[in-house]
Amino acid sequence: MVSERRVKRQFYKPLGFLFLGLGLAGIPLPVLPSTPFILLAAWFFARSSEKWHQRMLSSELFGPIIRNWEERRCISQRTKAMAIISMLAAGTASIAFAMESTALRIGTAVLLSIGGAVVLSIRTCPECSGPKEAE
Repeated sequence: MVSERRVKRQFYKPLGFLFLGLGLAGIPLPVLPSTPFILLAAWFFARSSEKWHQRMLSSELFGPIIRNWEERRCISQRTKAMAIISMLAAGTASIAFAMESTALRIGTAVLLSIGGAVVLSIRTCPECSGPKEAE
């Protein structure tokens, strides 16, 4: 019989790495909002690897975002603003300069809209918990 702890390690930890990778990819890519993926990675690591969960919490880039989420179920106004601004800037540039196909432009605009809606749907923290929060 497979223990619940082993199942969590075998399935949750790889999912944590998958979502961490997507979150990191979301920093430079306009159609991937990194914040929701980083929060998912932290959730999976919290249930499978204390080492990786602590590593994410100690990160200067992601730690404040994760702590806000885990303690107050919100993200800061600054995090939201950085996410939306970076998605709009990079997405608009991609649509305007890097894509010739109308279908690709429409698809990218739809993905940007979905990403923006996800970020905007997350509750905003009443006050910023730290000066180093970033997208």
